[in-house]
Amino acid sequence: MPRSASTAVDKALDLIEAVARADRPQRLGELAQAVGLHRATAYRVLLDLVRRGWILRAGEHYLPGVVALQVSRAAATRSLGALCRPVLEELAEQTGLMVNLQVLEADRSRVIDVVRPPRLAMISDLLGEALPVHRFAGALALVAQLDEAGRAPYLTVAASAGYPLVQLRADLDRVRDTGFALERGRNDKVVASVSRAVTTAKGAPLCAVTMVGPDAEFAPEQLTELERHLAAATARLAAELAAPSGAVMQEGPR
Repeated sequence: MPRSASTAVDKALDLIEAVARADRPQRLGELAQAVGLHRATAYRVLLDLVRRGWILRAGEHYLPGVVALQVSRAAATRSLGALCRPVLEELAEQTGLMVNLQVLEADRSRVIDVVRPPRLAMISDLLGEALPVHRFAGALALVAQLDEAGRAPYLTVAASAGYPLVQLRADLDRVRDTGFALERGRNDKVVASVSRAVTTAKGAPLCAVTMVGPDAEFAPEQLTELERHLAAATARLAAELAAPSGAVMQEGPR
């Protein structure tokens, strides 16, 4: 067992690193053992890390929080992707569409997981690619949740590509109002997508779930049903990823 950390900073960093390096969400006991702390001590430090957004608590498991995800795409891929995977698979089965998971990076979004039905093998899954806000629904859904200052780096990329910012700002405001980002014909006339962001309790974008498929399957009469499934999936993820700070404090160490 590792030597106990000697300072509060050491304890916090050891726990952040243990969560980020794990290949799956961790329980309190696993984390305490990994860093050489008593369970009660680890629990107290985790409370502060959850409160500050470095660690997220989902039920009995801990995984990287919003702040950690912003500085570590690897953590997002291993832990957030693992937690969201069952929801992506269920959504793909319900709709027959390709479903991907995206997170924000400095000036684009990145696809960190994809479920692609065999019938859509001809459509690129874009796994691992960074996507600009002016071309892709997932990036649009995420950036729409930011304030003007937060949107700036993403708008800069769009402006450098010659995309009209007046139109993009209008699109972002519309997505923020409706909750859905729809992409039809801007990149590929035969492929369409619709996306919705999963946000924290304070409204910060954590990830986006995007459904992709043939444009013909996104007609208005079909889109309503697709958005219903997407809203249910993102609501489920929001509930699972929510940091229950009050509940955590009441439960005590496990």
